[in-house]
Amino acid sequence: MLVQLKQEKFLLLAVIAACVAYPLEHTMLAHGHGVALAAGLALIAAIICASLRVAHHAELLAQKVGDPYGTMILTLAAVLVEVVILGIMMSNEPSPTLVRDTIYSAVMLDINGILGLAALMGGLKHGEQQYNDDSARSYSVMILTAMGVSMVVPEFIPEPDWKLYSAFTIGAMLLLYGLFLRMQVGPHSYFFSYSYPEKKRRRPTPQDLAEEEPPTSLGLSIGLLVFGVVVIGALAEVMSKAMDLGLEGSGAPPVVTAILVAAISAAPEILTALRAALANRMQSVVNIALGASLSTVILTVPVMEGLALYSGQAFQMAMTPVQTVMIFITLLVSAINLNDGETNAIEGMTHFVLFATFIMLSLLGL
Repeated sequence: MLVQLKQEKFLLLAVIAACVAYPLEHTMLAHGHGVALAAGLALIAAIICASLRVAHHAELLAQKVGDPYGTMILTLAAVLVEVVILGIMMSNEPSPTLVRDTIYSAVMLDINGILGLAALMGGLKHGEQQYNDDSARSYSVMILTAMGVSMVVPEFIPEPDWKLYSAFTIGAMLLLYGLFLRMQVGPHSYFFSYSYPEKKRRRPTPQDLAEEEPPTSLGLSIGLLVFGVVVIGALAEVMSKAMDLGLEGSGAPPVVTAILVAAISAAPEILTALRAALANRMQSVVNIALGASLSTVILTVPVMEGLALYSGQAFQMAMTPVQTVMIFITLLVSAINLNDGETNAIEGMTHFVLFATFIMLSLLGL
């Protein structure tokens, strides 16, 4: 029991944070903007702790059940965290642009932030890093199609027809996801893999064996994953109110909230991708960065569009001109960089500069 609690210390911290936050919610909000902002940032840290454990148990489940179910669990677990936070924030303080800005921020963070930093660090350490270019092309064209259909075309849809086009978008995204999943785990699974030379493994030392995490049962992994998502939802409830009050009157652009949501859901992916890049496993980085971007669009869009149809309240999905330009530049640079089966530090730097540009534009409120 003590060993299990030690393994789940991050999740335990998140539970403690939720137990403290709920009784003190009104007191915290009554003490003004500064206290609310500090509390909101502390709750974000707690949510990240819980999301790291959710991602860990999703990986364990994926290893145990195998594909295609393993891939579905990994994808759904990552997107579920984002959808839960978005849904709760939309119910507390409806924002017509929160969903759009979060998806846009997630794609910029995944492709330019994660892929850029990983390729830069991996390139400085290993030089050129190989991967399967079929995967990069497949991901890129699907991301471009999904974002074009769900976040560019809506700008030209008449307001009275939004429900009809919203229903069409849901069907189109689910169709894309079905095909993507079939390709990833079916006859075209080789698109998303790369054969690296096997490294000789050293024998584990007694210290390694002592530090190795004992196996977790299938039922316990499922239970902890579901419990972690519930804890994230509870923390997001209070965090949403605290951040709304903390940022009120601060002059911070609305997109800051969307960036925070995207960063929370991407936190486990960032750590995994950087470890893979430093281990010279660029295929894992490509799958994480581009796969997460694609999953964010084709799974978050239908869920949130479905909620909009259910509530009868539309929200703004069409990107701004600046966002549209940044997405197309990102995907164009990605198509050029990821076309030869090798990445290097220069290619990583181009993406990281685009990520820095995204942050600057966001701070300017554009």
